[in-house]
Amino acid sequence: MKEKFLDAFKEALEIEEDNVEMNDVMSDFDTWDSMSRLSLIALLDEHFEIEISDDEFENMTTVQDLYDKVQTKVQADG
Repeated sequence: MKEKFLDAFKEALEIEEDNVEMNDVMSDFDTWDSMSRLSLIALLDEHFEIEISDDEFENMTTVQDLYDKVQTKVQADG
């Protein structure tokens, strides 16, 4: 699941390198903006069939924070 999540994250932010770390701050990525965030929300819905609200996103800082939220939602729906 982690690899699938990271693939979606990199696709949304148009990141080609493989060096995305879980403790990276999402807003530190050069391509992070409101459009990439919307793209990421759509891709997470597509890949994991979950919805993450803007309010939930506001409380997340790192890639790990987002991954933890995705895991929690997938398990709750599972």
